[in-house]
Amino acid sequence: TVTDQSGEPLIGATVAVKSTNTGSVSDVNGRYSIPVAKEGAVLVFSYTGYATQEIPVGASNTVDVTLLENDNVMDEVVVVGYGSQIRSTLTGNIAKIDNENIKGMPVVSVEQAMQGQAAGVYVESVNGKVGAAARVRVRGVGSINAGTEPLFVVDGIPLSKDARNTFGAAMNPLADINFNDIESIEVLKDASAKAIYGSRGSNGVILITTKSGKSGKSQIELDLQYGVSQPTRKREFLNASEFIELFTEAANNSDDIEGVPYNDPSSWSTFVNNRFFRYSGRNDDWMQRIDKTNWQDEAFQDATMYNAILSFSGGSDKMRYYFSANRGLNEGILVANHLTKDGARLNLDFNATDKLKMGVNLAVSRTDTRTPSDDNAFSTPMQLVALAPITPKRDENGQLYDRPVTTYYNGLIDVEDATRKVLSNRTLINVFGDYSFTQHLALRVEGAANLYGVRDEARFGARTDVGNDSNGYGESVFAGATDYNTNAVLRWNRDYDVHSLGFDLGTEYFESTNNRTQVFGEQFPTDDLRTLASAAIITGGTSTEDKFSFLSYFGRARYNYDRKYLFNASLRTDGSSRFGANKRYAIFPAFSAGWVLSEEGFLDGNNTLSFLKARASWGQSGNADIGNFRALGLYSPGSYNGESNYIPQQIANPDLTWEKSTELNFGIDWGLFNNRISGEIDYYIKTTNDLLQQVPIPSTSGFSTQWRNIGELENRGWEFTVNSNNLVGDFKWTTSLNLALNKNRVVALADGQDIIDDGGTRYSNVVKVGEPIGVFYGAEYAGVDPANGDALWYTNATDGSDPRATTNDFSEANYTVLGSPLPDLIGGISNTFSWNNLSLDIRFQGQYGNEIQRSGDVFMSCNACWFDNQTRDQLDRWQNPGDITNVPEARLGYSNGDIGRSSRYISDGSFLRLRNLTLAYDIPTNKWMKGVRSLRVYATATNLLTFTRYEGWDPEVTADFLANNTTYGVDFYSAPQPKTIIGGIRIGF
Repeated sequence: TVTDQSGEPLIGATVAVKSTNTGSVSDVNGRYSIPVAKEGAVLVFSYTGYATQEIPVGASNTVDVTLLENDNVMDEVVVVGYGSQIRSTLTGNIAKIDNENIKGMPVVSVEQAMQGQAAGVYVESVNGKVGAAARVRVRGVGSINAGTEPLFVVDGIPLSKDARNTFGAAMNPLADINFNDIESIEVLKDASAKAIYGSRGSNGVILITTKSGKSGKSQIELDLQYGVSQPTRKREFLNASEFIELFTEAANNSDDIEGVPYNDPSSWSTFVNNRFFRYSGRNDDWMQRIDKTNWQDEAFQDATMYNAILSFSGGSDKMRYYFSANRGLNEGILVANHLTKDGARLNLDFNATDKLKMGVNLAVSRTDTRTPSDDNAFSTPMQLVALAPITPKRDENGQLYDRPVTTYYNGLIDVEDATRKVLSNRTLINVFGDYSFTQHLALRVEGAANLYGVRDEARFGARTDVGNDSNGYGESVFAGATDYNTNAVLRWNRDYDVHSLGFDLGTEYFESTNNRTQVFGEQFPTDDLRTLASAAIITGGTSTEDKFSFLSYFGRARYNYDRKYLFNASLRTDGSSRFGANKRYAIFPAFSAGWVLSEEGFLDGNNTLSFLKARASWGQSGNADIGNFRALGLYSPGSYNGESNYIPQQIANPDLTWEKSTELNFGIDWGLFNNRISGEIDYYIKTTNDLLQQVPIPSTSGFSTQWRNIGELENRGWEFTVNSNNLVGDFKWTTSLNLALNKNRVVALADGQDIIDDGGTRYSNVVKVGEPIGVFYGAEYAGVDPANGDALWYTNATDGSDPRATTNDFSEANYTVLGSPLPDLIGGISNTFSWNNLSLDIRFQGQYGNEIQRSGDVFMSCNACWFDNQTRDQLDRWQNPGDITNVPEARLGYSNGDIGRSSRYISDGSFLRLRNLTLAYDIPTNKWMKGVRSLRVYATATNLLTFTRYEGWDPEVTADFLANNTTYGVDFYSAPQPKTIIGGIRIGF
């Protein structure tokens, strides 16, 4: 039998014969049976939360064991690519996030729950809209034009982000996963850990393992949550009196420049008074300076959310099952934004024979997202803040005011007269079989499918900005992705005295088909009819299909001597349809070694240092996320003289190949005081070569550019992790800390090029040799001339050889690097306190050293350059000679410092956020609660506090979804993150 310290049976404990593939689990009474070939074999007993024990088998047929509770992270089992290992024998760098660290968090998607929980894993929220995808980067940005996110693998199924919605944004596959179903998340970070995934591992690999059933009595768990959300922050704008005063002053200043009397019919002052009349609903009540509408409040709403999660698990010695169902509604903090998610999962495995184990993991989900316009559009609710506070929301007939009464388009018209509905359905299925030929040799075969479909319906009424010219406009998109993945892995493991050997040989095939159909229509008879079938004119449509595939072979070898000297090597060869005919295949090797110094005799008797391991790894991995047709010659349909034809669009490159990353990693794992305090320190250098770029070619070819592999990028950094059990006993206190420093640098570009700059103003990002990718590049703002209120710019560099010189002519300003959107330091710290049945978990997450470009402030913080309502910092503008301020003189219709490509609109984006706070109480069950196994009540708050110097709504922003690898860290009316407080109850039966 297998029991705990109190003698209670442990249900579902794992029992295995060491160095073989033979295993079993304990039943409801803690009993087990397992075939053992010979006397002297070693049984390994493990159970979550308990120390693993190894017991030699003697002459007796019965081995009883008592497992002790254990917080020793060195003994935990870690999932690696196509297998698992004990952490103490790892030679690579793998971060693990357990279910308890994410369970019950009131977020929509898995990656949001990962924020601040693993060193070197940077999770960026695009904005605060519910359902918006977050961007995940492991150890920095690894490419200029190819993908930069890690490969996500769920129960052996690789997930892609290829299906796209109406506006071309990649859908988020992780939003379809119920993260209460997740058992663990492993992040493969260094080359030795991720090279087994070859051409898809360059940006890291995140393995998500879902729960499985345990032998024993059936268990039922019901988790109910209800909560409310508000914006983490609102900005302060001018009231009616301040608005009128500022713009009157700005008009007078412009008249003074032009020498026009204020009362002249052609003056700016007359012009602005006419605007006040118009903005107030075409009357003179603006003179009373009454605030009629708080437009920022109109953009936001007090949101509610609920989640209900039900799960069943259990089984016998022969069969085990886990089933769950979930339903959730999350309203967004922006008006017209909410998400409903339904899902179910069945994980089933059974012993078909003594040698054959089979199983299936099946998950289905349906997500219904309603969303307003995107951040990049001027119709987003966030841009309501541009409207004047003297403008009423509705006219005397109850209709929303619009232009010409409003300053700009009233985005609330989209809320009332437009709909944007995205319905997505996903099915994930993985069927597997494990066959043990002998105690040492086993074969695992998997066949998986990821079936995804999304229907995106957008309908704009006749009053909306989009539908105004066409009496209503509609779009309908169906996008689908079908991924098939199959692999077979042969494993051999055996111990010879102090020698332990293991080999894996495998093959894998992956194929993805993506299709997209889009139809457009206009001229709707009434706004109440919202399907394209009601459109009088179908104006166009498109239909596309594309496919790509991978064929792979891989092997891995493991050896350790007496658990002191550890060696690991892997080799993978990948072939892909995405690359040129001459470069279809590539080889990705990796090597790693470890030395467990704490097992050496010279550390015997050390009562402080309980564990010490040094490790090193080298390897190569690739990036195949380049799109499907970059290597091919492309043609587009056209016509000439009434005849159809094809027009060349892209020149082929049969030598186009993988972006390849070479990574070197050195690490130390350590434990103190019987591993009561433990941690990791890692240093890495990752160099990415053969960057994918468009390179100019001779015009005689008929083309201007060609996709080629040229250029180099480097990431290097440090990672630190510390876990400690500070207090044990009735009152417990544990701490977990992770920090990561990463330095990104562009080493080389094509043909000796120094900078890639598209010259835009909304995004000031460039790619510059010697700098981090995507640095902000523009003029350095020098403040305000105290004599006349002019905005000033520096004309020379800051090398110190000459005094700084300034100008009020922006064209004479010196361009320089203004900052980087990439943080220098990211991290998180969590503390958990528990006393008897009461527990408190506090987790902070933050970043330091990055900058944000406030692109929206070019309009709303521009010292009244035009008629957008202004932020309150504009009250500090220059008004009289001798004023010392950073806000230039207000001049209506004139540019005076409102240049987006300058340091005036670059801000420190560092922040520290109270990411999660959970207070829980486990109510003792008694005989009056028959059938109740456990009962927990809890309250959780997310984003409760934020410490930052950022002036915008929220420092946690990257850019709208149209941004790419080099244009990010830009705040253009991006919605802030929600501050959410929920209450919940979890009942176990």
